[in-house]
Amino acid sequence: MNSIEATIRSTKTKGELNTLRKKGEVPGIIYGGKNENQRVSVPTKIVKNLIEKENFLSNVLNLKIDGKDQNVIPREIKYDIITDEPIHVDFLRIVEGTKIILEIPVKFINNEKSPGLKRGGVLNIVRRKVELKCPTENIPTELVIDLDGVDIGDSFKISSIKLPENVTPTIQGRDFVIATLAAPTIIKEPEKPAEETAEGAEGAEGATAEGAEGDAKTAAEGDKKDSDKKDGDKKEPEKKEAPKEKK
Repeated sequence: MNSIEATIRSTKTKGELNTLRKKGEVPGIIYGGKNENQRVSVPTKIVKNLIEKENFLSNVLNLKIDGKDQNVIPREIKYDIITDEPIHVDFLRIVEGTKIILEIPVKFINNEKSPGLKRGGVLNIVRRKVELKCPTENIPTELVIDLDGVDIGDSFKISSIKLPENVTPTIQGRDFVIATLAAPTIIKEPEKPAEETAEGAEGAEGATAEGAEGDAKTAAEGDKKDSDKKDGDKKEPEKKEAPKEKK
């Protein structure tokens, strides 16, 4: 569990909040349970480091406020629309004996030990997070799926994951799929030996040469026919006999 030093704040106006942010603090509020809402601020640098973790919004944090510990869960983060910096965080107060609905991330381990992945299979992840109803004192940080020995065609359903005690999925009545190991979509053809490639190239060159000879021969025959035709068209003019004189 991560611990953060939090400070009680009295800032309310927009100007006061902006000044607080410039000092490297993110305004926040703690709510939930029977206690009143509490305004706090936490270091911006620490919040940004925690946000980079995939399960930030489902991870229990310990806020140290004036020497007292308060367990909370981040529920909402607001960002600046221009800088994308966190500008406000809502924390839900953890109250023992109650339950909360959270999205818990799924983690896959031992990918290198999967025969299916070694043969080119593709891990098709249907759900990267699973929504669970958890007791506040027993919240899992992640759901682990072991790929050791998993082959093409295998699938993982919610029933194949061992959940902590009293933790249940919010989707009831069906054993939904979390991931499957599918066959590769593209199969590579084996490369042809170098000899076959060379023979194929020689055959192609021979065919090209023969084709060129045939084309040349055909062209020559065509020229000859055209020449003969022209010679035949040139006919000598007919000789007319001179008319005989009458006696």
